[in-house]
Amino acid sequence: MPTIIDKLSDALHLHSHQSTFDSKVTVIFVLGGPGAGKGTQCARLVEDFSFSHLSAGDLLRAEQHREGSEYGQLIQTCIKEGSIVPMEVTVKLLENAMTATLAERRSGEGWTDGRGRFLIDGFPRKMDQAEKFEHDVGKATAVLFFSTTQEVMLDRLLERGKTSGREDDNVESIKKRFNTYKEQTMPVIEHYEKLGKVIEIDSSVSIEEVHQKTRSAVAKLLSGSTT
Repeated sequence: MPTIIDKLSDALHLHSHQSTFDSKVTVIFVLGGPGAGKGTQCARLVEDFSFSHLSAGDLLRAEQHREGSEYGQLIQTCIKEGSIVPMEVTVKLLENAMTATLAERRSGEGWTDGRGRFLIDGFPRKMDQAEKFEHDVGKATAVLFFSTTQEVMLDRLLERGKTSGREDDNVESIKKRFNTYKEQTMPVIEHYEKLGKVIEIDSSVSIEEVHQKTRSAVAKLLSGSTT
C-alpha cells in the first residue's frame, strides 16, 4: 500500500535538479522563538526595502482551504493530528509563491531584471527543511535571528493571548513551543552561523529600537557590505 508520503512524492515529481532561483533572488530566512517579534519586524522591512514577505504557516493555512488543492486534505489531516506537514509540501508552497511573485514583474528597488527580495518568516524550523529548500529552491542570502529570553517571550505571548484568540497562546503551549524551538531550530541557526550568514538582533528592547537595528543591518546586507 503506498503511503501518503509515497503519493506526495509522486505528485511532486521529486527528483534531483538544479535549484529554481539563482543569486539574483535575495532570500532572507527570519527566525526566532515564539513571541520574538518576527511578524512585526517583517512588516516594517517590507515597507523599508520592498521585500515580499512569505510566512510558511500562512501559506499552509491558506492552501488547506484552497479549492482544487492537491495538498489540502493532507495539510488538514496533519494539522488535525498535530503532526508536522511533510517538508516537501511546505517547500513547494514557498517555491510556488516566489514564482508567482516574480511573475508579477514588480517595479521598484530590488525587483528589476529578474531580481527579487524575499523574507521567509518562521522557516526553516528544522535542518532538513533548510537543506531541502537550498537544494530545490535556492540558497539563503542571510538569516535574521531575533533573539530574546524565554521570560520576555512568555510575557509577550500571554499579553497577545488576551486578544489573539490563538489556542496556543497559553503558558503550557508556549513552554512546549519554546522547547521545540530550542531543540529543532537552534541547530539551524548554528549551521548558518558557521557559514557567516546570521544577523542576530536582540529583540528584548522596544519595537522601534529593534526596527532601527534591523533596518541598518539589512541595508548593509543589500548593499553588499555585510560585516
